[in-house]
Amino acid sequence: MSAAWETFPHGADIGVRGEGVDLAEAFANAALALTSVITEPTGVRAYREVALACHAPDLEILLFDWLNAVITAMAVEGLIFGRYDVRIDDDRLTARAFGEPVDMLRHAPAVEVKGATLTELEVARHDGRWVAQCVVDV
Repeated sequence: MSAAWETFPHGADIGVRGEGVDLAEAFANAALALTSVITEPTGVRAYREVALACHAPDLEILLFDWLNAVITAMAVEGLIFGRYDVRIDDDRLTARAFGEPVDMLRHAPAVEVKGATLTELEVARHDGRWVAQCVVDV
């Protein structure tokens, strides 16, 4: 993988994948891949900060819960996020998501992400780097 995040096709839905030197970076990059399904992350300004937290019994469910927390925050707050600062301690994730209100003209949202799924859900080390991925429902 050349980028730290990417999307991949999956039937009518789309996969999101983040890579990093540690779990926190992989989870943050998975969230950037999620943002990229909607709009180009580099075009999102960091005007607002939202605190997010979740915990789960294992890393895969933690990723699932994390991405769903991001999706929920975007929907409830009417925001799009372009940067994520993530911290993972055992089974707990705390994060700050930075973004701005959705601007339909500037962001030109491609699709609405409805939620993360358990399909192709994986958090594992590959070639010395962490990879965090799943398919999201669009």
